[in-house]
Formats: sequence, structure tokens, C-alpha cells
Amino acid sequence: MDIETTIILILIGIIAGILGGMVGVGGGIVIVPALVYFLGFNQHTAQGTSLGLILLPVGILGFLQYYYSCQKTGQPIDFKVIGLLAIGFVIGSYFGSKISLGVEIGTVKKIFAILLVIIAIKMFFFDKAPNKKVTTNFNEVNAATNS
Repeated sequence: MDIETTIILILIGIIAGILGGMVGVGGGIVIVPALVYFLGFNQHTAQGTSLGLILLPVGILGFLQYYYSCQKTGQPIDFKVIGLLAIGFVIGSYFGSKISLGVEIGTVKKIFAILLVIIAIKMFFFDKAPNKKVTTNFNEVNAATNS
């Protein structure tokens, strides 16, 4: 895994952590779309990776389903990616919660709503498969096979 990908993964984790700490979102709202759009993961690998982040205790059964399915399709979930996202998420959630506790509740609700609308518009109107490959731990994730 190159340094650029490592930095992107940690930044995704930090942003997801901040938003998780501020408004209670993370995996499905931030990490999955970011892995798909910035690093070219396919949807299943991104979802499985996100579940791996919350593996214990709540995501273990869902994670295992994606883990075995992605192994069979030749696009395995990389535990190093999960670890890097977790580092960023821990840092980001700390600062996000501190920020949120200093902001009026109505403002936090508006931030959450705006985030949901932006992501929905992006996914609905501008969803396209990137034409790049991302190398993670010697496994190539071909973005052109998003499904």
C-alpha cells in the first residue's frame, strides 16, 4: 500500500470519526461512499470494510458475510485498510464529539441533514465507476467492477 492511499484512509477515518462524534454517523454515510469514490472500492468491499471497522461487537456477522463473499470474488477485504480507518476514526470521533458538544443542537441537526442531502445527490445523479485501480496489500481492487 502506498503512502498516498495510507493518508487517504486515515483522513477518511478522521472525517468519519469527526462526523460520528458530532452527529452519530460514520460507516454507511461517510466511509462507504469515500472508499467507493476516492479509492475505487466496489460497493460490497466498501461495505464489508466499513463493517470490519465496527467489527466488535455489533458488526461481526455482517462483516463475515462480506468477508467470505469478497474472498470468493477475488476482491478481499484488507485488514490493514480497516486498521488505518480505525486509527483515523478514533481520533476523529474524539474531536467530533468535542466540537458537537460546543455547538447548538439545532445546528448539529442541520449539519447532519446537509450531509445526507449532499451524499444522496452525489450517489443519485453523479454515480459513476472510476477507471483506476487501487492497490491495497498487494490486492488490486478494480473500480470498474462496482456493483
